[in-house]
Amino acid sequence: MTPKRSISDLAALGGIPAFASPLHVGRPHPVDRSRLLARIEDLLDRRWLTNGGPYVQQLERQVATQLGVRHCVATCNGTAALEIMIRAAGLQGEVIVPAFTFVATPHAIRWLGLTPVFCDIDPHTHAIDPAAVERLISPQTTAIMGVHIWGQACPIEELAAIAERQGIALVFDAAQAFGNLHRGRCLGSFGTAEAVSFHATKTVSTFEGGAILTDNDRLADRARRMRNFGLGDDDQAEMVGTNAKMSEVAAAMGVTMLEQMDDLFAANRAVYRQYAAELHGIPGVQFFEYDADVRNPQYVVVELEQEVIGLSRDTILSLLRAENVLARRYFFPGCHRLMPYRSLDPQTRAQLPVTDAVADRVLCLPTGGGLSAPEVAGVCALLRFVVANAAAVSTQLGKDKLPAGGKP
Repeated sequence: MTPKRSISDLAALGGIPAFASPLHVGRPHPVDRSRLLARIEDLLDRRWLTNGGPYVQQLERQVATQLGVRHCVATCNGTAALEIMIRAAGLQGEVIVPAFTFVATPHAIRWLGLTPVFCDIDPHTHAIDPAAVERLISPQTTAIMGVHIWGQACPIEELAAIAERQGIALVFDAAQAFGNLHRGRCLGSFGTAEAVSFHATKTVSTFEGGAILTDNDRLADRARRMRNFGLGDDDQAEMVGTNAKMSEVAAAMGVTMLEQMDDLFAANRAVYRQYAAELHGIPGVQFFEYDADVRNPQYVVVELEQEVIGLSRDTILSLLRAENVLARRYFFPGCHRLMPYRSLDPQTRAQLPVTDAVADRVLCLPTGGGLSAPEVAGVCALLRFVVANAAAVSTQLGKDKLPAGGKP
């Protein structure tokens, strides 16, 4: 890392970038290539490349056993898992969902002709606020979709109590939560069903993939048929379906990553703990702390308080990106402020003040495979330097424009 001794050393102000190569959020973890390539050779020899082959079956069995659920239905991606879960559960009308989530969550609802009703969040956990959920229940509400934000459990018991009182379904977007626990029980095993992602940026990856997890036999059977054109055992269509099957090569990757899971989780914990220690005490930098149940803290999240630091989150983001620290604004600006939702319900913004505030402050720092301890230390030192010199940086930025490469 190129050290910073004065603000003129900042890359955005003409200095040399701190890092020669970009540091990413969620860089894929390395896979055991020998094991993966052996499995790929095996599936090529079998000439069974898709349509529920041995590796898909193995992945589904292992995931179901590991998470303590009756059924795992693998899909080609996490969004397909959400969509099929919604349809297999028979949801209609309105589904209450947090606005502070990746846009795939409400898109899956809207894509199927249902209406996502955006809900505010808890300012400390960033998860859906049960009290806000209660206020949004209407005669058209058929379900609540909780999101385990950052991979940490949302308020499951509170949401379950609301769902039971109202006679509606409870499902979860668990895209970020694979391998984590809630009160000693694996996430993925709650509610009517949960959907997980095995995207390349996730710790356990199938290159691209997802799965529906459930104890409901009927829902699982419907999901299996729906992911395969709605076909039954005799290859005759029994319902409307799509093509959302996971390929054998993707499943082979997943099986291989599952074998490495404990080591990968440990690597993420080490990165998280180092960030926590080195960012401690920086004024205006609030570090997101996980519950003890989170075995895989794969996201390092901070909230930057402009009123304390004197620089906005977006200005700091631009400064970091100029240094090749490719931090990200998750989940800015909130789904309720994205198209098409902001035009469908223009009043939503006024109803979600916590979401708006959190979305304007949150920054995710580099994580993932191959991130070294010196690189983590360098990112922390850089952030500490920017905060310590915020007044001088602000004055200089009033004179100079940031380079195009430093813009968020």
